[in-house]
Amino acid sequence: MTTDIPANDNAANGVSIDDSPRQLISPVWKTTFIFLAALGGLSLVASCIVMVDESEYVIVERLGHITTVYDSDEDPGLHFKCPWPVDTVRRFDRRIRLFDPPGREMFTRDKKNVIVDAYVCWRIAAPSDAAAATNEHPVVRFFRGLGSSDVADSRLNNRLRSILNTQIGQVDLDSLLDVQDSHQGPANAATGLLEQLSQNLQREVTQRTDESTSVTDQLGIEVVDVRIKRINLPLGNQQAVFERMKSERRKIADRYRSAGMAENTVIKSTADRQYQEILARARADAERIRGDAEAEAVSILNQAHARDPQFYSVMRNLDSYKKIINDRTTLVLSASSPVFQLLIEGLSHQATPPADLPTKPAAAEPPAAANDTSDSGSAGDPQ
Repeated sequence: MTTDIPANDNAANGVSIDDSPRQLISPVWKTTFIFLAALGGLSLVASCIVMVDESEYVIVERLGHITTVYDSDEDPGLHFKCPWPVDTVRRFDRRIRLFDPPGREMFTRDKKNVIVDAYVCWRIAAPSDAAAATNEHPVVRFFRGLGSSDVADSRLNNRLRSILNTQIGQVDLDSLLDVQDSHQGPANAATGLLEQLSQNLQREVTQRTDESTSVTDQLGIEVVDVRIKRINLPLGNQQAVFERMKSERRKIADRYRSAGMAENTVIKSTADRQYQEILARARADAERIRGDAEAEAVSILNQAHARDPQFYSVMRNLDSYKKIINDRTTLVLSASSPVFQLLIEGLSHQATPPADLPTKPAAAEPPAAANDTSDSGSAGDPQ
């Protein structure tokens, strides 16, 4: 359904159908154009500014030709150039990059396969004084020879793989896995095989094939370090190698154990011999001391007896009584027996020694038991 508007009504209102859209759209387009022009002007001014960071090198190209290179220590900061697309800016990281490719399976000289894992630390070389004098910048060589860090990693990967194959193919597996002492590190003055391989790798990666031009002169990069960080065995050979290592360690342990048992036997035999010698000397010293003590005791006893022979005779008789008289003993003594007289008359009878008692010192007197025996032998005489 369409509605017709009378023409006289539009004329009365003073509004024309053809003029109303033109008056509403024109201010909007004008504002949009001003905004776009300001934005374009800001973009144009921003494209004329080059901010160089301390961690990067910057190359400025004008229509495909390099005009300015910011790679010195004084270049970081604010710089200006022609707006884009007249001048373009290319930025390169100047920091050390770590390229760590996955491990590769290689063969040793004795045809044993191992997995070698190595890494490379590199960076874009800093400009030298000679390069600055000849206006040759390493970052320019890097840009023209490689172009990006990914291409540089790929070139280093290929070169590292070929050099590793050559170096690993010149050594045996036993040399790679040889350890003199698992409890101690290498000597300070000694250089291990892996360290030598790492040094050879860095030298070969840094130099070209003709050994006259380095990768810095050719590609503008500097190889900081190349290291072998891990050597593994393939999964198919690990179990067999581990069993062989266990058997070798077991042999070493048995050898140490047998040497320890032999040393133990030697120590025990030495200790037993020393024990017997010390014991024999102690016994000899004890016998000597005991003999000296007994000799001194006899000497003291003889001296005591020599002072009172009568008392010694009485004590000897009493000792003989202890030996021959008990509850079941019956003595038959003669009246002249010293034992009988001692029992009847006491010590007063012993004032004059009888004829059968010797008057010599006690040491030369025979024991009283012998007198008692002779007395008992005369027990058959009539009393």
